[in-house]
Amino acid sequence: MNTRQQSDLVVIAPAKLNLFLNILHKREDGFHEIDSLMQAIDLHDTLRISAAQSDQIQLRIAQTSPSCAKADVIPVDGRNLIVKAANLLQQVTGCELGANILLHKRIPSQAGLGGGSSDAASALIGLNQFWSLGLSREQLSKIGAQLGSDIPFFVEGHPLAIATGRGEILQPAAAVPLHFVIVKPSSGLSTAAVYSGLAVSPFQHSAKDLANALPDSPSASIKSLMHNSLQNRAESLNHDVVTALKALRSQYLTAEMLSGSGTACFGLCRNRSHALAVAGRLRHLRIGSVYVARSRVSQL
Repeated sequence: MNTRQQSDLVVIAPAKLNLFLNILHKREDGFHEIDSLMQAIDLHDTLRISAAQSDQIQLRIAQTSPSCAKADVIPVDGRNLIVKAANLLQQVTGCELGANILLHKRIPSQAGLGGGSSDAASALIGLNQFWSLGLSREQLSKIGAQLGSDIPFFVEGHPLAIATGRGEILQPAAAVPLHFVIVKPSSGLSTAAVYSGLAVSPFQHSAKDLANALPDSPSASIKSLMHNSLQNRAESLNHDVVTALKALRSQYLTAEMLSGSGTACFGLCRNRSHALAVAGRLRHLRIGSVYVARSRVSQL
């Protein structure tokens, strides 16, 4: 997941897609109990960690993709999950070292692709190595869970996993090569807004059902197993989601769905060539940024 270049450490922070997300109920602690199948993909951010002269964490944004927030509006102080993760790691371990972190941002924000959580997880992994702390992935996962429910998935590095609890309980699943086209509208949605007022309804299948079916080549049966409890709510809050899903459905894909709380929507394609062709047609519609991605199939 990472490589050394001179004295710097470069860490890859992958995006994810929720191939399945069922919201079961709201818990007494305010979180929602979920059943989800999370797939890491090759779209990623990059963190470059270098030595600092103090114990402070200095974060800079090097560049952003056209669909990301502009670098000058992404916070680089204690509001950023990278800085929060680094500060928490210092507190837990008593480490008095600092670091300079350069973030190359490619994963769009407010997309449901886990960019912020992945960046935080990669900061924990990278700083654990850079500072020679010797913590296990399990220990880092517990630290990350204090900051966000998706962070443990990225820390543990499974390419595909069933996530339960509030998302921190993970069961690895067999990952297979999958090809996706992703549409990210220019507008975004906050996770809190999507969850607020959510009407929970039962769904007959589980994340495990889908995970068990994936090793068979993607077929029409896969679509009936895919589900996102947040999709209807996201569509009611943001018409761009409706437009993106309608455009994906017009391409006769294996399946199409909202990822996480949105606004990114994805389609499951037959192969890489199919994904590239669909992406070309979707770009002509000018409904948002379009990405072609593939599943990660090995441990990160």
